[in-house]
Amino acid sequence: MSKLGKFFKGGGSSKSRAAPSPQEALARLRETEEMLAKKQEYLENRIQRELSLAKKHGTQNKRAALQALKRKKRFEKQLTQIDGTLSTIEFQREALENSHTNAEVLRNMGFAARAMKAAHENMDLNKIDDLMQEITEQQDIAQEISEAFSQRVGFVDGFDEDELLAELEELEQEELNKKMTNMRLPSVPSSSLPTQPERKTSRVPTAHRSRAASSRRTGEEEDDIKQLAAWAT
Repeated sequence: MSKLGKFFKGGGSSKSRAAPSPQEALARLRETEEMLAKKQEYLENRIQRELSLAKKHGTQNKRAALQALKRKKRFEKQLTQIDGTLSTIEFQREALENSHTNAEVLRNMGFAARAMKAAHENMDLNKIDDLMQEITEQQDIAQEISEAFSQRVGFVDGFDEDELLAELEELEQEELNKKMTNMRLPSVPSSSLPTQPERKTSRVPTAHRSRAASSRRTGEEEDDIKQLAAWAT
């Protein structure tokens, strides 16, 4: 068995060590991620430095240039390993966060289920059915009472609507006749009109006088029609 297997076996067989909480495990994983990120930055800087040394020595000092390239390769290998480790830790952290979320959801759902159970302990289905039946009966009684009241009111107010409409038309016609009479027959003043001196009438042809009189009558009729239309609107 490898040392790594012995390590995990020994750690799992220890009963004295309590399992860490999800919060503690997540905090440890985040610390590890930060540490590896710093190691990545360090290795990237060392790779650039060794690459610069290899370019600097070039053909002048091939031994030093080769040593710098060898160190660069080792650093690149370590950097690749750290990338894989970070991916594994990120996956484990996400799985742990999901497990913690599921545990919280399950805990809250259980809490809600217990609350519902406590609320339903004092409810009896038979009593609920009786209550709903009583509510339905009372609603039917209220509906019957409303219908009875409306029937009583309809019996007392038993007028013929056609007769009422005919009477309304007669009233409107009387009012219209009164207004027409007032417009066609102006009131005569009670006081006598002042006498005016006689004027010499000019001789107007009979046909001209007839046309003037007809024009005045037409103007009066148009005024009467306008006043009637204004009253109707």
